[in-house]
Amino acid sequence: MTSLELLAPAKNLECGIAAIDHGADAVYIGAPRFGARAAAGNSIEDITQLCSYAHLFGAKVYVTLNTIIYDDEIEAVRSVISQLEKVGVDAILVQDMAVLTMLKEQSAMAIHASTQTDNRTAEKVRWLHDVGCSRVVLARELSAEEIAAIHREVPDVELEVFVHGALCVSYSGICYASQYCFHRSANRGECAQFCRMRFSLVDADGKEIERERYLMSLKDMNQSDHLQQLIEAGATSFKIEGRLKDMAYVKNVTAAYSERLNAIIRQHPDQYCRASKGYCEYTFKPDLHRTFNRGYTTYFLNGRQPDITSFDTPKAVGEFVGTVKEIRGNSFNVAGITSFANGDGLCFLNEERKFEGLRANRVEGNRIYPFKMPRNLRPGMALYRNNDQEFERLLAKPSATRKIPVSIALRSVEDGFELSAGNVTLHFESEHQLAQKSPRENIARQLSKLGDTVYECTQVEVPDDFNFFIPNSQLSDMRRQLVEALSLTPKKESKKHSQYKGMQLEKASYQYNISNHMAAAFYGTDTLSAFEVKGGEGPLMQCRHCIRYSLGYCVKHGGKRPLWHEPLSLVLGDGRRFRLEFDCQHCQMNVYASNR
Repeated sequence: MTSLELLAPAKNLECGIAAIDHGADAVYIGAPRFGARAAAGNSIEDITQLCSYAHLFGAKVYVTLNTIIYDDEIEAVRSVISQLEKVGVDAILVQDMAVLTMLKEQSAMAIHASTQTDNRTAEKVRWLHDVGCSRVVLARELSAEEIAAIHREVPDVELEVFVHGALCVSYSGICYASQYCFHRSANRGECAQFCRMRFSLVDADGKEIERERYLMSLKDMNQSDHLQQLIEAGATSFKIEGRLKDMAYVKNVTAAYSERLNAIIRQHPDQYCRASKGYCEYTFKPDLHRTFNRGYTTYFLNGRQPDITSFDTPKAVGEFVGTVKEIRGNSFNVAGITSFANGDGLCFLNEERKFEGLRANRVEGNRIYPFKMPRNLRPGMALYRNNDQEFERLLAKPSATRKIPVSIALRSVEDGFELSAGNVTLHFESEHQLAQKSPRENIARQLSKLGDTVYECTQVEVPDDFNFFIPNSQLSDMRRQLVEALSLTPKKESKKHSQYKGMQLEKASYQYNISNHMAAAFYGTDTLSAFEVKGGEGPLMQCRHCIRYSLGYCVKHGGKRPLWHEPLSLVLGDGRRFRLEFDCQHCQMNVYASNR
């Protein structure tokens, strides 16, 4: 049986618990410091509580320590690692080889290679496994075919893939644009989202090809219809992006993907199972289109495709809800079957190809009275809802329960009774007192009262010839002890990390992100070459997204022959320029700083 893991994000303890309740097999959460979302750190106390709750369901907690670190932070990282191991964390995500080295020296926790280590090839995945990583988080850009090829080459490595959420336009871990422009390092968890900014595109002669558009902004990933394809390619962990997203997002997206995985398992019950225990019931119907999204794409899952970008806005567009039918005074009506609610957030693309938003102050059927009537709204325009008040209200309440079904069995033994459920059997010494009437019905009623625990009794098995009286108080105590035993976290096996010492670099490129002397020693160099330390002469970004292709001018893929003169440059509103290099041999676009 192949275990399938749904891995959900946790901005904080509350989001982590919500993710578990809504079907996650594992959650990933930021440590107090050194996670790749600097704004999403969590206390050790909260991580402790999350571990305790997740482990009730056999779910796991992974903590991100996936920034690069500096020499003066080494001891602080050591301390965090020690604390995380004590509270039962299951694995640590790493980017910096110093963090990996410390984990191998002082911890038995599993090590997962973050996508920040730029994991695109079987060679890289094999190397990461050799240095101690049991799992590798693959680059978002990989196709199902490329994932399958990696799995064939390194079948013993767990492969984790992103299936939903925001997309970085550069290969993760080798994006330096934020550091270059704003002194906010993406490798330090402080990305300023350079790729969500507005650019003009100009050629070598200064000719403007595109004016002030979001040329590096991608839609959000959605692989919900392609999980089977990813499973067959060899992925076993399916990751939802979003450690900065709110609880409503986590609830809805986790529930939606949990249902999809369960459907696959029902179709192939002899091949797959979930990685944790329990089933969920929801008070709402999960719907990915009713949650924050910039429009959806399957990205490069089946190779290069044109519609992966969101050139008109970097913000959430939401679901299409109809077209504007008629405008009358301070209101308009909508052609379609969607129901609206007071407070809904709506938006439309105006004639200048810019998105405008409005809020429904009052709704009467399909007629909407905005708080302020937008001047650029026209009949026939498509309308989108990016804030669904009714759905948000549903998700603001308790919206799921997760229970573990158990069958309880009671039998008599020579010196008392044995009570068992799952893999737990408890022995209770007690005198045998014959019952005056059959006790089986009362025993079943008392033992099945699992109340507000995470367990749900499916049946109580008592032998037909069982005829002993047991007081209700004693049955209650036996039941309590059984629940406590079921809830104990199994002791982890101590893992011995491999003793691979690292590698010898002839030249330490800035793209190795070596920012401390422990990482330098790992690579066999004494040079701190990270861009954050000394800059670099190479590309600021390496992207599989290609602007030339997206605009329809890639001859290699059947596009028109461009009339402009290269090199092309992206130009920010303040005049800063970034030269584009089209590496057609590797089907890649590189972005360079330009002094012109």
